[in-house]
Amino acid sequence: MANVVWKKLWGRKTRVYTVLAFLFLVFFVWQIITRVFVGGSGQAAGRRGVSVAVEIGAIEKGAIRDVGTFSGTLIPKSYFTVVPKISGRLKELYVDIGDRLTRGQPVAVLEDEEYQQQVIQADADLGIAKANLEEAKSSLELTRREFERAKALHGKGLLSDSELEAIEAQFGTQDARYKVAMAQLANQQAALETAKVRLSYTRIRAVWEKGRDVRFVGERFVNEGAMLSSNTPILSIIELQPMTAVIHVAEKDYFRLKPEQPVDLTSGAFPGTAFSGRVVRIAPLLKETSREARVEVEVENPDSVLKPGMFVNARIEFASRAETMIVPVSALVTRGGRQGVFLADLENKKAVFLPVTLGIVEGERAEVIEPAQASGFVVTLGHHLLIDGTTLILPPNAPVPPASPSGADAKTPKKKGGSPGEKK
Repeated sequence: MANVVWKKLWGRKTRVYTVLAFLFLVFFVWQIITRVFVGGSGQAAGRRGVSVAVEIGAIEKGAIRDVGTFSGTLIPKSYFTVVPKISGRLKELYVDIGDRLTRGQPVAVLEDEEYQQQVIQADADLGIAKANLEEAKSSLELTRREFERAKALHGKGLLSDSELEAIEAQFGTQDARYKVAMAQLANQQAALETAKVRLSYTRIRAVWEKGRDVRFVGERFVNEGAMLSSNTPILSIIELQPMTAVIHVAEKDYFRLKPEQPVDLTSGAFPGTAFSGRVVRIAPLLKETSREARVEVEVENPDSVLKPGMFVNARIEFASRAETMIVPVSALVTRGGRQGVFLADLENKKAVFLPVTLGIVEGERAEVIEPAQASGFVVTLGHHLLIDGTTLILPPNAPVPPASPSGADAKTPKKKGGSPGEKK
C-alpha cells in the first residue's frame, strides 16, 4: 500500500517538474524571439527614454562621380628584337641601352670578309658569263650568214640538200649555245645580287613600318665579339610615345567600359601628376582563373617620363551628377530591412529615421536619389544605438538651431504691474 502511494506522489512531482521545465523553455524561446526578431519594438520601448551621444554631419548639395579604380602595368606600344639573318661574329655595335633610334638607322655590323669574297666571285662569274654570251652571239651571227648563203646556193641548184641540212643543223646548234649563254648570264646576275644581299645582311639596321619615326633601345643581349647564329637577339627596340597601360577589369565593371573612354592614370613615381589616356582595346573574354578581362589604355607620354614595367592606377568615370543630394557613407544604417539615415532634429534633439534610395557612391560620400529633397544634419556616429525618436546628446560644436517665435515669447520679460486682472 505504501509503495502505491509513493508511486502516485512521485508521478505527481514528475508532472510538476515537467510542466515547470516546459514553461521555462517557452519563456526562454520567447526571449530569443523578442530579442532577435522584434528587438526593434523592445529597443524602442527601452531607448526612447535614453539619451545617446552622437556625431553629426551635414547633408550636402553638390557634384558626385561614379569612378572605377583599377591597377595595371605599363608596356611599350611597340616592342621588337633586332636579330641577324646570317651567322657571324659581331664586329661592332653602334648603339647601347637607352639610345634614341630613327627608322632604318644602322645598329650593328658583322664580320663581312667572307661575304665580300662571295660578291667578288659572283661578279667574276658574271664577267665570264658575259664573255661567253658575246662569243655565242658572234658564232650565231656567222652561222646565220652561212645558213642564208647556203639557202641561196641551194635555190640555184649549186648546193645539195644534205649540205644545206648540215649547215642548218650547225645554225641550230649555235642558236642553242647562244640561249644557254643568255641563261648562264641571268643566273650569274642573280648570284651576284644574292651575294650583295647577303653582304647587306652584315649591316644590321633597326627597321619598322608603322608608328612614329623615333624609338629607343630597351635592352642589349650580346657584346661585341660574340659569335652569332641567325635569329640570335641583339637588341630590343621599344616605342615610348604613346605608352600602353594594361589593366584587368572584373565583370561588374566590364560591361560599363567602352572604346575611346577617357582614363586618368597616376603613378607612385610622380605623386600629384595625372596622365591622360583612352581605352583602345577591350578583350572579348574574361579569364576563367581570375574572372577578369584584359583592357588596354593608350597613355600620352610626350616627355617619355613613363617607362615600361611601371605600376599605375587608372581611374575611369562611368557616370556623374552635377547637383544632387549627398550624405556621408558613415551615416547609412539599416532598420527593419530598409536602408536609411537618422536625421538629427537639432531643435528637439531627437533622431528621425529617414529611408533613402542610394545612387552613386564615391569614397565616403553617397548620393541620395529618394527622397529628392532633404536638408539638415544626419547622425554619423552612434546611430547603432538609435531608433526613431531617440533623444540625442549633440556634440559641443553642433550648430544652434534658430530660435522659434514661441521660444522668443517665452523669454520675453513680463511688464511690471502684472496683467489688468491681477491683484496688486
